[in-house]
Amino acid sequence: MQAPGIPENEEQRLKSLYITGLLDTRDDERFERLTRLARKAFQVPVALISLLDRERQWLLACQGVGVRETPRDISFCGHAILQEGPFIIHDAAADARFHDNPLVTGEPHIRFYAGQPVSLPDGTVAGTLCLIHTVPRAFTDEDIASLRDLACIVEDEFEAISMAMTDSLTAFPTGAGFTAPAKNSSAQ
Repeated sequence: MQAPGIPENEEQRLKSLYITGLLDTRDDERFERLTRLARKAFQVPVALISLLDRERQWLLACQGVGVRETPRDISFCGHAILQEGPFIIHDAAADARFHDNPLVTGEPHIRFYAGQPVSLPDGTVAGTLCLIHTVPRAFTDEDIASLRDLACIVEDEFEAISMAMTDSLTAFPTGAGFTAPAKNSSAQ
């Protein structure tokens, strides 16, 4: 198994992620809705929006799995955030980087993975919108374009959250802007 690398801007990326207050939130319908839509549109058993923390992959929204986090060092999304575009694995069991990964050999038995990095308003990559299947599959250029479109909607929601945290006239934090960093201060 090949563990994912670390982005060159990791410390800034984590700082930006912690400021959002998104880590460890639960059942935000706007994100759950997007993963339900992705799961149905791509006809896959699993669709996720993941956020990559220092040591873990945390699932902001998930359809088709019963966990909320996995270790970052075994995550497919850890590899995906290093890409500028989509990260596609047609058959993980046949890929030397993943064939012995616990997420392939055990639950959820990943064979197909498609992940599109999603960025925060400052341009740092927070995680991915990803699709998982238990069987190998093809992924067309049209599929890639649709995954990118859905990822842009995730980014639009990140922007809306960011705007709600800052007063547009003064650029000072609003009430939400004060509480989000404090909530994640223990994660730093």
